[in-house]
Amino acid sequence: MGNCFGSSAKVDSRESPYCGSSRIYAKPSQSSRLSSLTIPPPSYSDDRSSTSLPTPRSEGVLLASPTLKAFTFNDLKTATRNFRPDSVIGEGGFGYVYKGWINERTLTPSKPGSGIVVAVKKLKDDTPQGHKEWLAEVDYLGRLHHMNLVKLIGYCLKGDYIRLLVYEYMPKGSLESHLFRRGAEPIPWKTRMKVAISAARGLAFLHDAQVIYRDFKASNILLDSDFNAKLSDFGLAREGPKGDRTHVSTQVMGTHGYAAPEYVSTGRITTKSDVYSFGVVLLELLSGRPTVDQSKVGVERNLVDWAIPYLGADRRKVFRIMDTKLEGQYPHKGACLAANIALQCLNQEAKLRPNMSDVLSTLEELQMKSSTSKTEKRRVKAPGASPVVTRRRGPHDR
Repeated sequence: MGNCFGSSAKVDSRESPYCGSSRIYAKPSQSSRLSSLTIPPPSYSDDRSSTSLPTPRSEGVLLASPTLKAFTFNDLKTATRNFRPDSVIGEGGFGYVYKGWINERTLTPSKPGSGIVVAVKKLKDDTPQGHKEWLAEVDYLGRLHHMNLVKLIGYCLKGDYIRLLVYEYMPKGSLESHLFRRGAEPIPWKTRMKVAISAARGLAFLHDAQVIYRDFKASNILLDSDFNAKLSDFGLAREGPKGDRTHVSTQVMGTHGYAAPEYVSTGRITTKSDVYSFGVVLLELLSGRPTVDQSKVGVERNLVDWAIPYLGADRRKVFRIMDTKLEGQYPHKGACLAANIALQCLNQEAKLRPNMSDVLSTLEELQMKSSTSKTEKRRVKAPGASPVVTRRRGPHDR
């Protein structure tokens, strides 16, 4: 994918179920660009400045977490069959992700096919800010536990360069792979809304915990066997503002197309920056199109720019952005309401975007109404219907 921050920014291109889209590492002196909007050169402090929030706990305290297993390198070599190529389930700029097996009770390596399956991420030595992001992952997933956050089982730290993380295995891979991989089976409407709601639930939990995720995107949404979404990859997460602060200032790091415009232009992030990213992903679920599509030309190349004019309550416009692979099998009113939620999340003014808790409540209400509507339809069609229903269907009851 393209890089919206100029040629000197580093991009982490990820192409697998356990990887993701292009991650951007922008230098503070660069001019920035998001979509077709030209942003003036940013003026902000990076993560090393005095205005940034410090790491909440020391490295020693983090690695001594009682909730995480400290694996040895030999343990993980055995669990992944010596990191064999046929054990690879993901690859990206950070390195490789391997499939491994461990004993569920003792967490020691086990033979393939026995015990439980895990995903072992092995970072490259030269990953940009690799150790810092690795440590952030250990920090946040070591102390934050929720059904919609991927579970971090443990880690391995060996010498100055070897860094590994061990996660629960997510059998369905990433949302990105299901939406955009060539030949993937179309995701039904009900499943798409299930993914949206469970991902929103995870993001709302983080915001309640005063954590800004900063990298919400389809490739970081992993799916279990029942298509429940879990957020992964917390290397860019940051503590939210404290006291009378309104934002956190950081080096701009994110993914082309998902980053909120105010973050791109100023380096300032809030939970509302995550809300914008959620709006982009919701738009991807509705349209079946990636946030940046290099096969398109002009305004259609950027999903948000193309879709915004069609969002809102007008059903005649909304249907134009809907994924054709759904073949019209979705509730039109529900699609309009979901599109309206996306529109609110994508507001250019951060303060006008809803909170994630409100987004979650609205999506859950939408799901409940959809279920109720289907139940009522089934009642009307069911044999032996009540006299009231029978009379409603009579020629004189209009």
